[in-house]
This record gives sequence, C-alpha cells and structure tokens, in this order.
Amino acid sequence: MKTRHLIAALAIAAAAMPAFAQTKYQNEYRLSTVVGTAFPWGKAGERWGEIVRQKTNGRINMKLYPGVSLVAGDQTREFTAIRQGVIDMAIGSTINWSPQIKELNLFSLPFLMPDYAAIDALTKGPVGKDIFARLERAGVVPLAWGENGFREVTNSKRELRKPEDFKGLKFRVVGSPLFLDTFSALGANPTQMSWADAQPALASGAVDGQENPLTIFTAAKLHTVGQKNVTLWGYVADPLIFVVNKEVWESWTPADRKIVREAAIEAGKYNLQIAREGMTGADPAVVKSIEGMGVKVVKLTPQERAAFVKTTKPVYDKWAKQIGPELVKKAEASIASRKK
Repeated sequence: MKTRHLIAALAIAAAAMPAFAQTKYQNEYRLSTVVGTAFPWGKAGERWGEIVRQKTNGRINMKLYPGVSLVAGDQTREFTAIRQGVIDMAIGSTINWSPQIKELNLFSLPFLMPDYAAIDALTKGPVGKDIFARLERAGVVPLAWGENGFREVTNSKRELRKPEDFKGLKFRVVGSPLFLDTFSALGANPTQMSWADAQPALASGAVDGQENPLTIFTAAKLHTVGQKNVTLWGYVADPLIFVVNKEVWESWTPADRKIVREAAIEAGKYNLQIAREGMTGADPAVVKSIEGMGVKVVKLTPQERAAFVKTTKPVYDKWAKQIGPELVKKAEASIASRKK
C-alpha cells in the first residue's frame, strides 16, 4: 500500500513540475524564414540565432532554414507547421500567415499605411498588442516585430502610372486571396506562386511582373529577369513577426525564455534598421541604385496615387468586414493620430 501511495505521490509531483524540468533541450532548433541572409529578413534570423546562442552558452542553438524549406517552399503552410512542431521558431510574414489568422490581412489592406510612421503606429501600439494576443490564442508565442518593407510593383512591359496600365498584365502574387482581389480590381491577371517559383517564371516571361519591397528587388537582382519598370506606390507593407512554437517555449527555463525574447526584440530592431536603410528622404539611395541598373522608376504623384486608392476601395471595404471592423477602425485611428 505504501509503495502505491509513493508512486502516486511521485506521479502527482511530476505532473506539477514545470514543462522545462521534464523536457530535455534539443541539440538544434529549426528557424524558418522565406529568404536567406542576402536579405534583411534573413539577416534578422541570423542575428537572432547568434545572440541566443551566445547568451545561452549554446543551450539553444537555432539553425536557419531559408526558403521555407521545412514546408517544401510553401509559404502559406509555415504557420500551421509551427503549431504542429515541424518548425520550432520562425520570422514570418503577416501576409503568408494571413490564411490561418484572418486579422493579419489588416496589413494587406490596400493603401491603409501611407508611411513608415503608420506601420510603427500599428505594430508598436494597441493594434500590435491585439495581433499578438490573437497569435497566442492560435497556439504560438509571439515575441517581436520585424519588417520586410513596403511592397512596390515591377514589370517587364511598361510604366505603371494609372490603374488602366495594369490591364492584362500577369503578376506573381503571394498566396493570399486579398492580393488576388486587389490585382484583379486593377484589371491585371494575378497568379499565386511561391517566391522560389517566381524568379524562374519572371525570367521565362511566364509572368510579367511581381510586387515586393525594394530590398528584395536588389538582393534578388530582379533587373536581370526582365523587371525593367518599378512603380513606387507603397500600397501595402509587410511586417514580420518573431515567434516560437508553444511546446518548445515551455520546455525552456524562464531565464532562457527571457533571453530568447530579448534577443528577438534586438534582432527585430536591427531588421527594421536595415530594411529601411536608404529608403527614406527625397532621393532614397536604394532608388538611385536601382535606377543605376537601367531600371525606370516611377514615383506617383498624390493625384496618381489617389486613383489607385479609389479603384481598390471596394477591395478594402470587403476585406475590412472579414478582418473585423473594430480592429480596422482601431488601426485607422492609430494611423490618423501618429507622429509623422
């Protein structure tokens, strides 16, 4: 009888022990990103891993898996794979995760965010907190914000100054229905495909254009695959989120969790810095560099931009209802009151 009581007591004690006391640390943790270290996004992953490895004395060793290679290159499956434990941690795009978390479509509402101050007003304010709470309810641990940048449109055919210029052009877009709606509203022919498939499709002429931040354009050398026209329209921006699988997070000591969180915040700040470097001012250095590649860069006037806002307004209104009117109104209020 005493033996049975002892076994029962030990079982109760084991169940009461924190998760990190029951779970051994892994030799390696899998960190997923869409692109590699030639890009600010990948550099942020590299920096996060370096800081964590150093400050935990190698207890937590994060190996970077670019190209979303842990899910065979399918960006839209990444979030599900994190919840399932196929991926241990990720720096993910709000766009790529929006099929699973509808609120993340907020950042893809056409022309919601007019400048970097608007992005910051969302990610650093009440909207950012709401988004993190939503991710926690979905079963992951969000730690910090990063940034891929404003997405500009490029193509091999012609200058794009007005909505009619998009008519009939084939554009590679990410796997989000909102992007299909936006480009369809402009009269274009949008085609969903992974980034791995996009570059050969551009090179072969299977698609005419694509949309991405200028840091992607330069690092991927898109001028070499026919992208000779760039239009700066800043129609959406792509914040990134540093997350950890919940079970992995709970397997660490509180001290190590603190290290990982603080490292993510530091890497996120570094990410913002390099993603925005050369992107501001009247004559941004990145734009000058792209023009030096023989690329025509179109800078929309306020009137030209307003025509795109008007054409895509039905898409904005449709998706605002799906995302959640209260969250959208909170975002619009945060942007309206931002410090420019």
